[in-house]
Amino acid sequence: MATVELRFSALPEHVRTARLVAAAVARRAGVDEAALDEVRLAVGEACSRAVGLHQSGGISAPVKVSLIEDEKQFSIEVGDEAPHAVPGDQAAGAEAEAEVEEDEMGLAVISGLVDDVEVSAGEHGGLIRMTWPAALPATPLP
Repeated sequence: MATVELRFSALPEHVRTARLVAAAVARRAGVDEAALDEVRLAVGEACSRAVGLHQSGGISAPVKVSLIEDEKQFSIEVGDEAPHAVPGDQAAGAEAEAEVEEDEMGLAVISGLVDDVEVSAGEHGGLIRMTWPAALPATPLP
């Protein structure tokens, strides 16, 4: 199992770099060429979501992206360190409810792009794990 880890400052201009790196590693891992656009779009959405959460929460920690190459699958994990509001929380105000709605919309877009998505979130941050099949044998690095 090979893993590439990427950490970047929570700035929108770094999302494009994360998308490009994810697509390159996915291609090398054997993800079908037809799925590479989905990889780029899903990573862009997940990273944009994490950047937005960090910026709105005043969090200076970097956004974390792990690109994990297994024998028959390729996974991408995008992590943030923002505390997540829970839908229906009685203490949440109108602003928190709007953030939850925006968060759910971003997750819906990701779910529409990726068949295998796992989302976990809590008071210390969240993680989105997206997985694609790797149909071809992985291309070794030179």
